[in-house]
Amino acid sequence: MTVTVCWDEQADQPPARLAAYRSMHAAARHDKETWLALFAADAVVEDPVGPSGFDPEGKGHHGHDGLSAFWDMTIGTVEHFEFTIRDSHAAGDEVANVGTITSHLPGNYRVDTDLVAVYRVNSDGLLVSMRAFWETERAFATARQVDPD
Repeated sequence: MTVTVCWDEQADQPPARLAAYRSMHAAARHDKETWLALFAADAVVEDPVGPSGFDPEGKGHHGHDGLSAFWDMTIGTVEHFEFTIRDSHAAGDEVANVGTITSHLPGNYRVDTDLVAVYRVNSDGLLVSMRAFWETERAFATARQVDPD
């Protein structure tokens, strides 16, 4: 398995940026337990924000049970990820990351999702929310079968 997360790991990072990095890294490693442990018990994930095939009501996935179900439906179905963060803006207890997540899916399919992901942490450095702004149609328009080499 290839794990690709482009980030300046050596720099001193604000807590929200560090939590976001850890979340991406756990997802890339398919480490569900570590990923869940990064979130507060009452955390909410909206990925994407608003109604979608992953969240028809657009209310987000709540608490560890909801996040676990979200993982199984989304992150857990991806063979491997590439996270490329082109820019990151930290302020207060939040960070907004601008980048592309490349998802390699079964059947040698690849989807590139351009997004802005906003992470917020509590005073303990645990994630209390993650809101990803991306457009389903734009992401799925990039879907293509790739050579397995």
